[in-house]
Amino acid sequence: MNYVEILNEAHEAGMAAGNAKVPQPMVVTERANPLDDSSEVRNQWLVPSGLCGFASVITNEHGNGKFVRHLKSIGEGRKHYYGGHYAKHVREFGQSYEQKVAYAHAYADVLNNHDIKAYVEDRLD
Repeated sequence: MNYVEILNEAHEAGMAAGNAKVPQPMVVTERANPLDDSSEVRNQWLVPSGLCGFASVITNEHGNGKFVRHLKSIGEGRKHYYGGHYAKHVREFGQSYEQKVAYAHAYADVLNNHDIKAYVEDRLD
C-alpha cells in the first residue's frame, strides 16, 4: 500500500468536496444592548464563508501501525485525546466550517475505501 498516493487521493477528493460546497453566508449583528434582540442595530457584517469552525480526520489505527508511522514521518501524525491518531487537520478553506467538514468527510471516505479506518471530528468556533 502506497500511503503517499492514498493521501494525495484523499487530499484531491477533499479539495473537490470543499470547493463544491457553497457555504451559507452568515450575518453578524451588533446591537445597542447585546442582551436585547429588539434593541437598535448598530452595525452588521456579512461573512460570505459562513460559520467558523474546525474539522479533523481521525484514524483508529494504533500508534505502531504502518499508516500512523507514515503520518508521523510527514508531520501529520499526533495522538488523539480520546484514542487513535489525527490523520489530517483541515487547514484548507480558511475559517469556513461547512467547507472544512465537506473536505474532511471526503478525505475520510478515501481512507476508509483503502481499509484505513477513519472518522471526522468537527466543531464550531
